[in-house]
Formats: sequence, structure tokens, C-alpha cells
Amino acid sequence: MHSLPNAGQAGDQHQRVQRGRWKMLAVLAVCAAPVIASYFTYFVIRPQGRTNYSTLIQPTRSLPADLPLRTLAGQAVPASSLKGQWLLVSVGGGACDAECDKRLFLQRQLREMMGKERDRVDKVWLVTDDAAVPPPVREALSNPPTTVLRTSREALSRWLQPEPGQALESTLYLVDPMGEWMMRTPPNPDPAKLKRDLEKLLRASASWDRPGR
Repeated sequence: MHSLPNAGQAGDQHQRVQRGRWKMLAVLAVCAAPVIASYFTYFVIRPQGRTNYSTLIQPTRSLPADLPLRTLAGQAVPASSLKGQWLLVSVGGGACDAECDKRLFLQRQLREMMGKERDRVDKVWLVTDDAAVPPPVREALSNPPTTVLRTSREALSRWLQPEPGQALESTLYLVDPMGEWMMRTPPNPDPAKLKRDLEKLLRASASWDRPGR
């Protein structure tokens, strides 16, 4: 027969389990602290009367691991490959009408306006249909390179969402290096105001973000 643990042994075991749980929570808190601190600094600790121009997404929305992505050549791409840098995301059909072209131009110019911080931001264009991308658009997106991927509009709309009453393609979306969608620009945004938003956000996240993937 096996002897049962006495009350003292059971109490010690319970304490060890509790200590283990607290240590695990402490590790998680340490990992999350830089992100929480950067957002808190950007959105809360600021001079009275200063507000962000773009819309903060609360709570943030994680990049779906099963979001179907493929290159223009049809090769499957894991969604996790997008993590590692700030993403400035544009959405549109492959034919790219005038409004699409305008957003892609803004996306490109906005990244360049970040100056020495521009390498911390990737431009991503998510194409929501099978339409061919015109050669002039491909050429414009090649320098500096833009990540162009096709995806399902239905699947994408379960992650990214525009302002009420607006189309999914009407805005730009900002995703942090952990794959969290955390900000949405207004339709037809003011570049100067949007630039200030990004500058403040990159400055606040300097302690945990770095250039390159």
C-alpha cells in the first residue's frame, strides 16, 4: 500500500504550484510590458489637449494564423511571415483603380517621410481578388519593394474592419510587429497628421522594436 502524503507535504506542494503559477504570470507580464508601455505612452501620457488623428483599435486584433495568403505567382505564404515589423497595410482589387493607386502612393510616401525610421515599417498590399495587377503598378511597387499578397476578402474582413459605413478598401491599417492590428486611418487621410501619428508611435515603441525582420 502507498502511504498518503501528510498535510504538511500537501501544503508544500500546493505552495510550489502557486509559486510556479506566479512565476509564469510574471514572465508573461515582462514580455507584454514593452508593448503595453509603448501604447500607454502614446495614447495616455501626452500633453493635455493632444489627440491622435487615427483610430486606436481596442482591443487590438491578432493576425489570424489561418489567413490565406499567396503571392501573385500563386505560392502560399504563412501569415506568421508578416510578423516582425510595423506594417502599413492597403487593401484593394488587383486592377487597382484611381483610389487604389492614390492609397498606394500615400503608403509609399508615408514610409519615406519616416526618414531614418522608415526601415521599421513595411508596406503591404493585400489584393482581394484574382484580377491581374497592371505592369505600371507592379513597377511602382518594386522600388522600394512592397509586399503584395492575394487573400480572401471574406477572411480578411474578419480581421481588418473599416469605419462604419465605409468599404474595407477605404483606409490604411497599421499592424504592430507582433501581428496586432492596432490602428486605422480615416478615409482619405491627411498625410501630415498621419505622419505625426506614426512618428509618435515609432518613438514610443523604440525600446522593443527594431529595423528589419
